[in-house]
Amino acid sequence: MTKQKEILALFIILILAIFLRFWQLGKVPASPDWDEAALGYNAYSILKTGKDEYGQFLPLILRSFDDYKPAVYAYLATLPIKFFGLNLWAVRLPSAIFGVLAVFLVYLLVKELFRNSLSATRWALLSAFLLAISPWHLQFSRAAFESGVGMTLNILIALLFLKGLKKPWFFILCALFAGLNIYVYQAEKIFTPFLVLALLIIWRKDWLKLPKKYLAVALLTGAILVLPFIKMTLSNPEIFLRAKGTSFASDQTVFLSRTAQKLIRDINNNDYLGLILDNRRITYLQSFLSGYLSHFNFNWLFIAGDDARHHAPGMGLLYLAELPFFVYGIYWLIFNQKHRQAKFLLFIWFLLAPLPAAFTSGVPHAVRALRFLPVVQVFTALGLMNFWQKIEKFPSWKKFPVFFAVLGFFIFNFGYFFNQYFVQLNYFTSQAWQYGYEQAVKEVKKIEGNYEKVIVSNQPYLDQSYMFFLFYLKYDPAAYQRTGGTVSGGFAEDRNSFDKYVFRPIKWSEEEKSKHILYVGRADDFSVGASVHKTINFLDGKPAIVIVKGE
Repeated sequence: MTKQKEILALFIILILAIFLRFWQLGKVPASPDWDEAALGYNAYSILKTGKDEYGQFLPLILRSFDDYKPAVYAYLATLPIKFFGLNLWAVRLPSAIFGVLAVFLVYLLVKELFRNSLSATRWALLSAFLLAISPWHLQFSRAAFESGVGMTLNILIALLFLKGLKKPWFFILCALFAGLNIYVYQAEKIFTPFLVLALLIIWRKDWLKLPKKYLAVALLTGAILVLPFIKMTLSNPEIFLRAKGTSFASDQTVFLSRTAQKLIRDINNNDYLGLILDNRRITYLQSFLSGYLSHFNFNWLFIAGDDARHHAPGMGLLYLAELPFFVYGIYWLIFNQKHRQAKFLLFIWFLLAPLPAAFTSGVPHAVRALRFLPVVQVFTALGLMNFWQKIEKFPSWKKFPVFFAVLGFFIFNFGYFFNQYFVQLNYFTSQAWQYGYEQAVKEVKKIEGNYEKVIVSNQPYLDQSYMFFLFYLKYDPAAYQRTGGTVSGGFAEDRNSFDKYVFRPIKWSEEEKSKHILYVGRADDFSVGASVHKTINFLDGKPAIVIVKGE
């Protein structure tokens, strides 16, 4: 392939990646979930006051809903919010940019990994193309997920390491981004150190020959960035509340109770093998292995996915058309005698990908296991290219039917995904995306002057409603920090307030219903005959939020 053709092909792939990530970015998905709203408002708060909603100055960790989110994404969102205002498009913009960047970086990484192969350029372009149209990657490039940023930085870290083998100063940049990545997303605290360790082991003979001054500066750079995290961890153990809450052993009482019951039964039955296998440490190991292996489930990957916010309705995380070539790519790479270092890195990366998620409940989990990308696309690209090289030897009457059958299957699969995501997703998943707040806030804003108080429910599917009102009202962060932000708002509180808004459960039968109070809640928060001002529906027509006048 000539250089001109390569540049043209890469340009077309990047244009496609940009279109798929930016088209209707603020409209599909139809609304922010609570994490997107929290990241957006905290970015707005930092931009306006230098503090998060709780009054923490330039935080590295956002307390948010007591889930202690890494703050990097919020900082990335400050610039778009400054120029485009506090809106959903601006909040999602960093994710879309990093999604496109990932496509370009995969192209560079694959070229570097297989630079001694005549097919490196084709493998690189095809890997980039597959990532550009990947349902899994698009899902997390079009919403404010920190995981997508962390995934992109992992690709960059590997690329900078390989570049550093020829130009050692790249190692300093590699250490810089590796250190920063642990502040991007929780899973990177586990995955990124293992990735760096794998790179060091696989290419140990190469980097040990390099000038020590570059290695020393890189090590110092990494240490400077990691030390604040270690200090913060030791001094603020509450930042692990989210990790503890999502751990498979989070419910210690139930978890250990089951183990104790089994041990009692084993003792009564003189079951010595059972006494060994039902030990709580073995039980923990079984849970970990079960969570780890669940991420290789065919149904999860190719058919059903998991949470409705993690995939397009009616399909999994990957194209079914990719499956045979994904498997063939793995097979080809295992038995290929060349590219040993690239092979080891890809397989180690692939096996490390589900590790952070394996410690958690709710597995398999598409967000925490996003690190499967881009290795899945690289395997698939290798399988496709080597499959094509085999059928190229066929006579035309055999070759072209096979080619068009494969091409047709991919086009059908992509067309189905495009329809399911851009046409069907909002209809089927608007409830999962907590749709209705924007419309509710606009309506409340019109009539709130007629009321002394607005009571908003914070019960299930209206959880953390205060954050959506802050987001859509663009409420002054300094005012919120003075009146509510520093003392409430987390999962632990059942009440929050600012200005005339109070966020708490609505107990309609017990309320003192005053005509000076406006209520915002779920349909079942109110009795039949309540004076409904407006009902806002989910996009499938079911009631989402009801605005009721006090009686």
